Amino acid sequence: MRIFLLIFVCSFFSSASLAAEPRNIDELKNEIRAYVQSGEYAAAMAAEAARADAWLIARAAQRTSGERLAVVFDLDETLWSNWAFIAEEDIGGSDARWNAWMAQGKATAIEPVRAVYRTARRLGIEIFFITGRRERLREATERNLRAIDCAECAALIMKPDAWKGTATAFKTAEREKIVRRGFVIVASLGDQVSDLVGGHAERTFKFPDPFYFTP
Repeated sequence: MRIFLLIFVCSFFSSASLAAEPRNIDELKNEIRAYVQSGEYAAAMAAEAARADAWLIARAAQRTSGERLAVVFDLDETLWSNWAFIAEEDIGGSDARWNAWMAQGKATAIEPVRAVYRTARRLGIEIFFITGRRERLREATERNLRAIDCAECAALIMKPDAWKGTATAFKTAEREKIVRRGFVIVASLGDQVSDLVGGHAERTFKFPDPFYFTP
């Protein structure tokens, strides 16, 4: 009986330990690569961009006299892609490596989202970029925007170099400032939940990002 009980207890704790074990990181990275390479990621991006585009068109048609409409775009993994760097870094990379990559200004446009940007411009909706990038990267970021033909905007808003808070707090406060200036933010587009929560936008559009998390 004691032997049976010991075997049962050992088996229970062994099963519990296995159940609680996190997914293997190499398996997760392979899933992410397959998600991108299969075209599923691009399809999900395009579908969400199409929803945002349709909303801007519908909302602009309802604009009242004197109403100042605005749309907020995040940059990284929203308007443009860093996949070339992410893949090279094996879906990782230190802060120093990330900063060096961003300083090159080589991120490529995500075409369906760039189409939303162009729709907003055509409709006379003001464009605000709010990014978690630091001010020290402004020149490189502006250069990258010019390279993908998306430099025309009401403002490029970047984190102060000394910012210590979360992306959520920063972006929420910046949207509030835009609203206080008399704009109606009809849409906010981003790949992180922190791009979108906190209010001050009529609609939010969440793009997939299995690569990293920004609180």
